[in-house]
Amino acid sequence: MTRAHRLPRTVAAALVVVLVGACASSRPDIPASITEAAPEAPEAPATVTASPVPAAPCGNPVASFAPAGPLPPAGAMPAGSFMAQIALRGRLVVGVDAATTLFSARNPLTGQLEGFDIDILREVSRAIFGNPDRIEYRVIQYSQRVQVLERKAVDVVADTFTINCARWARISFSSEYFSAGQRLLVRSDSPTSSIESLNAARGSVCAPTGSTNLENLAPYTGVKVVEVDDLGRCLVLFQDGSVDAVTADDTVLEGFRSEDPYAKVVGRRFSNEPYGLGVNKDHRDFVQFLNSVLERIRADGTWKAIYRRWLGTAGAAVPEPPVPVYGRQGR
Repeated sequence: MTRAHRLPRTVAAALVVVLVGACASSRPDIPASITEAAPEAPEAPATVTASPVPAAPCGNPVASFAPAGPLPPAGAMPAGSFMAQIALRGRLVVGVDAATTLFSARNPLTGQLEGFDIDILREVSRAIFGNPDRIEYRVIQYSQRVQVLERKAVDVVADTFTINCARWARISFSSEYFSAGQRLLVRSDSPTSSIESLNAARGSVCAPTGSTNLENLAPYTGVKVVEVDDLGRCLVLFQDGSVDAVTADDTVLEGFRSEDPYAKVVGRRFSNEPYGLGVNKDHRDFVQFLNSVLERIRADGTWKAIYRRWLGTAGAAVPEPPVPVYGRQGR
């Protein structure tokens, strides 16, 4: 399995500004990338009680807009489309994390952002420009994912971004491109074996603001929830003993576990987390385009190659990609 190495958010963000710009400037065909470093998390984490966020009805949340037709040739985006605007600008502006190992993280050895989500975005850039590297990366926190899309600060967000009805009320999503589920990270000698046992012990757990992971803790009223803006800070709090556990999608926790030999991932999945690419509601044509890109990479083996690169293990079968669901109406 190929694994990226994770740096603390503050270091990773600084490296993004220096290294991405430096790498891009040496390639005259690629515009310089500019990354916005997210604000640092407060020194003292707040302890909160999670409460569910009511979701407006939206039918099947993973249902997206059907592709409008075959992918147009790279470099020939339909006139008047949002994709044509992106092509004219010369770069795809994306919101990503820089500290989620295996999905979107800075590799300190190469100075590159890499992971499953990054490779998906590179396929989008390839489809628009014929070049997978025409991307401007902007580092954001979990709590900023919806807001940066509403402000149109980025074209698309790929950041282990769960599709749900509450978010559909504010933004749009592509079809599902990855299926995850929420679990717990605990110390290797911890007696905690599940969210239920943590709840019974009235233990503490860290979860990021603005995530479905936080919402999914609501039924477990015995758990003390420590809420932070930056998921990477949860690992810091876990390692210094400030919390008993971290909860996040199992994909993210596997990245944390790979960095900490004294940690383990435990318990059943107690949620379903379908990942989609987030887009502003005004850009339905771009969502349909993204769905055409995802259709291509499912069909030609690219999705499986990306999975094998970041999440595969020797001798293990690669799963089939999630089956797209269409039928979404309106914006």
